[in-house]
Amino acid sequence: MTNRCQWAQHELEIAYHDNEWGVPLHDDQLHFEFLILEGAQAGLSWLTVLKKRENYRQAFANFDPEIVARFTEDDIERLRQNEGIIRNKLKINSAVRNARAFLDIQKEFGSFDAYIWQFTGGKTIQNKWQTLEEVPAKTAEAEAMSKDLKKRGFNFVGPTICYAYMQATGMVNDHLISCFRHKELLAVG
Repeated sequence: MTNRCQWAQHELEIAYHDNEWGVPLHDDQLHFEFLILEGAQAGLSWLTVLKKRENYRQAFANFDPEIVARFTEDDIERLRQNEGIIRNKLKINSAVRNARAFLDIQKEFGSFDAYIWQFTGGKTIQNKWQTLEEVPAKTAEAEAMSKDLKKRGFNFVGPTICYAYMQATGMVNDHLISCFRHKELLAVG
């Protein structure tokens, strides 16, 4: 039997855990996808978001920030009627607003990746948690990221969302040390 982090129970969570969560990410379009999905998850379970992920990809132009940044009020209303996504108006508006801020960062830094990884000094923070209870909801790095993203016009990027984003994109390795992925990702990060 494979020993993995106990939060991964559903088949979608297991696939996500085993193949994506904690893998260092350096693709801007995937960075944008995770920013939008983490913001959409606020107040909900990650499984809810995973179940709607393919619908999000279709609804948000495969998370192309240039296209999403040009969404109009008609596009936003169309999204609010889309039962395949989380239809919270604030979260939908946030995705469009964040796309515009995302493009501004790309212009300033050359890529979003170059910007975002500065919060961990360009490398994965390797944690050694033994239990889920040890894993923090936020860290100083996540708080600094949240503050800077908000200053740049983002929303739905509080410190807890930023830390979940850091976990998802491999900026931190928060697999428990008993999990088979922890050791595998030590070599990657």
